[in-house]
Amino acid sequence: MVRYIGRRVFYMLITLFVIATLSFFLMKMLPGSPLNAEDKLSEEQKAIVLEKYGLNDPVPIQYVKYLGGLVQGDLGISFKFSNYPVTEILLDRMGPSAQLGFQALLVGTILGVLFGLIAAISHNGFLDYTSTIIAVLGTSIPNFVFAALLQIVFAVNLGWFPVALWGEFEHTVLPTIALMIFPMATAARFVRTEMVEVMGSSYITTARAKGISEPAIVFKHGFRNSLIPLITVIGPLAVSMLTGSMVIEQIFAIPGIGEQFVNSVFANDYPTIMGTTLLFAFLFVVIILIIDLLYGLIDPRIRISGGKS
Repeated sequence: MVRYIGRRVFYMLITLFVIATLSFFLMKMLPGSPLNAEDKLSEEQKAIVLEKYGLNDPVPIQYVKYLGGLVQGDLGISFKFSNYPVTEILLDRMGPSAQLGFQALLVGTILGVLFGLIAAISHNGFLDYTSTIIAVLGTSIPNFVFAALLQIVFAVNLGWFPVALWGEFEHTVLPTIALMIFPMATAARFVRTEMVEVMGSSYITTARAKGISEPAIVFKHGFRNSLIPLITVIGPLAVSMLTGSMVIEQIFAIPGIGEQFVNSVFANDYPTIMGTTLLFAFLFVVIILIIDLLYGLIDPRIRISGGKS
């Protein structure tokens, strides 16, 4: 197990290195510069700013300096917020995004699993068709559409919740609902599909013949085996949820990472864009590692290759 984890950590570092390299050179290929919006600066002043941030250096030298900073945990200085480290910007923005994403993922997964179980138990029944329709709508309609509807109905018309901004718990309700629709629909679809397949297998028939109660068959045998594909898809969802949705944060004026990323793109703030990209990539590879480790806990028949100690 130790060798397996060590090997995966090595692969994670290689992956992050490749992503850092690609993001750096892709940023250099973008048109414009961080000073495009600074019309009041003279050409001399712009040259001084470019020199300050090392943008006048040849691209290879900039790349080496960038990698040197990454090794030391330095993501650079924001172009938009002068003399403000990107690391501090991301840390300041992580709180709202993490809270909102965690709530959306937790509530969405629980409801999705519940809908999936109900649909599988009542296979080809009314509840099955209803859950399937909800899952299809949840995966096909963009979350910003749900966000707009929630604002109109529950904030503007009924006045139950604030339209936007961030502060109290009530500010998180509408964006959480808008964000949780997709993970809820995804979890319901996967659980329903796997449960229907598992419940029709031969060992379930054998379990029924032995007189095992139906609840025990559903939860101990059927539901447990349906968790593996669910965890596989929930992993990547966790990254996007926990770091916040860019569009949702913009709609509800939430000061999270997503909103910061969008603003950085418009401002050509290269260090912040690359830092946010690396953060997404780091969270993704960590989640994938956790998923691989959870496989063996959920299903003892699964053995991680090279993980025997």
